[in-house]
Amino acid sequence: MDKYPDQKRAVQYLYPPIDPFDQRVVDMGDGHRIYVEQCGNPSGIPVVVLHGGPGGGCSPAMRRYFDPDVYRVILFDQRGCGRSRPTASVEDNTTWHLVADIERLRTLFDIEDWIVFGGSWGATLALIYAQTHPDRVNRLVLRGVFLATQAELDWFYGGGAGKFWPEQWAKFTSLLPETEQSDAINAYHKRLFSGDRATEVLYARAWSHWENALASIHTNGSVGESPGEYARTFARLENHYFRNSAFLEYDGQILGQMDRIAHIPGHIVQGRYDMICPPKAAWNLSQHWPGAELKMVRQAGHALSEPGISVELVRIMDRVAEGAA
Repeated sequence: MDKYPDQKRAVQYLYPPIDPFDQRVVDMGDGHRIYVEQCGNPSGIPVVVLHGGPGGGCSPAMRRYFDPDVYRVILFDQRGCGRSRPTASVEDNTTWHLVADIERLRTLFDIEDWIVFGGSWGATLALIYAQTHPDRVNRLVLRGVFLATQAELDWFYGGGAGKFWPEQWAKFTSLLPETEQSDAINAYHKRLFSGDRATEVLYARAWSHWENALASIHTNGSVGESPGEYARTFARLENHYFRNSAFLEYDGQILGQMDRIAHIPGHIVQGRYDMICPPKAAWNLSQHWPGAELKMVRQAGHALSEPGISVELVRIMDRVAEGAA
């Protein structure tokens, strides 16, 4: 019998909340101090969890996809967000700094290789880290794939998603002069980095609301307002990375370098109705990655908390644990 028969009650398949056995702040240099935690079994299968955004930070809920008796789970807040400091800083904060941070943590914890688990921007970072250090990744588990291409940015910030959510798109663009609405990323950049805190928070909340309103398939677009400082951190970091095309060398780089990780087994969990990261990216990734298993989850959007997505991620991690036993 299927252990996970009812996706509507997916929370019952998540593992119970568990406290970390190790919490620390690691000085990465460049003025950045990174919050890191470990939970589960100190002698278990190591898995590093990469949160989304950029700028989202990790949360206790992210620990609940792993059997704590089997896995040694490492979570950290990426540069500039969550409990890492300095908050909202974009100085020395690029994809390549984050890749180096992940590798430094692996070395710090004396881990030979590990599973890399990430969703949305976390999936992007997982793929780039794996392509940079293919000998240090033994498996990838990805959700809500974002390949950091211009086409994906144009979809979400150029009006594509707005065709499905015109009322939310109108709210997002209405804060901008008409002459700047065709380039929302750069227009928001001016305000998010204006130096005036009230202006930055105003535009940060609008930036965050646009994304949050579309995250779940069950949304009606009404979501609560994010706390000002959280929104400012999230929006500034996300805008910084997207304005710089995730600091990749060329558009389409991730797919272009999939030969580097063709030998690594992978799992892709994708919401069929993901408005933020449309399924085409996950499909394209699977076509370039023979060792990957793609699961399209019907009646699911983008969020990690979507019931069908939660069920599939727990199912995958349990299956991996059984195979390692």
